[in-house]
Amino acid sequence: MFRGIISLILWPIWFIFFALTMLIFYISFLLVPRSYLHYLIRPISWLYCLLAGQWVKRENQPPNPKKQPYLYLFNHGSMFDQFMIAAFIPHYITAVGAIEQFRYPIWGTIMRKYGVIPIIRQELKQAMHSLSKAEKALNKGISFLISPEGTRTLTGELGQFKKGPFHLAKNTGATIVPIGLIGAFEAKKKKDWRLTPGVLITRFGEPITKTEFEHLSIEETRDLVRKRIQQLINS
Repeated sequence: MFRGIISLILWPIWFIFFALTMLIFYISFLLVPRSYLHYLIRPISWLYCLLAGQWVKRENQPPNPKKQPYLYLFNHGSMFDQFMIAAFIPHYITAVGAIEQFRYPIWGTIMRKYGVIPIIRQELKQAMHSLSKAEKALNKGISFLISPEGTRTLTGELGQFKKGPFHLAKNTGATIVPIGLIGAFEAKKKKDWRLTPGVLITRFGEPITKTEFEHLSIEETRDLVRKRIQQLINS
C-alpha cells in the first residue's frame, strides 16, 4: 500500500516537471549548440530521478571526453536508466531509440531535435539503416548510449545482447564503455506503475579500447562486454 500511496503523490509532481522540461528542451535545442547541451541535461536528469523518489549515485569516473567517440553500453532495467547515465556524462551524447518513442507528439519531436536515431527492432533492413546512421555519427566523433538488450528486463536479470552495437564498435573502432546500473529495476518495473523510492547507482566500468576487441569476432566482443557489465552489476 505504501508504494501505491507514495506513487500517487510523486507521479503528478514528476509529470508537471517533465512537461516543463519539454518546453525548456525545445527552446534550448533551437538556441544552444549540441556540444553545450550536457550542462542542461545533467541536472535535469538528476532531478527526473529525485522527483520520482530516487537518489542517484555514481561509482567510478566516466571516461575523458577528449577521447571520444564512446559507445556507452548498459543493462536496461527501467525508465530511469538514461537519466542515471546522462546525469554524469560530461559531454554531448545521443542514442538509438525504439521507433515507438518517436510517436509521442512532443517527446518524439524533442528526441529528433536532440539527435536520437529511431530504430525499428522487428525489421532487420530498417534496423541496419538506423545503425548505419549511428555509424556515420560515430565516425564524426559523436558518442552513443545504447542498450545491447534492446528492451527493459522483466525479471531483473541481464538479458541476451543483440549484435548491432558490436557491429558499430567493430566498424568504427569506437571505445566501448560498459555501465552497470543498480537499483533501476527495483525502482520502477516495466509492468508496474508504482514507484519504489531508493538509491540508484551508476557504475562506470573500465573503457574497452579498439586494441582489446579488434582481434575478436562480433560474438566474442558481445560476450566480453556482457561479462563486464554483469561484473559491474554484481560487484
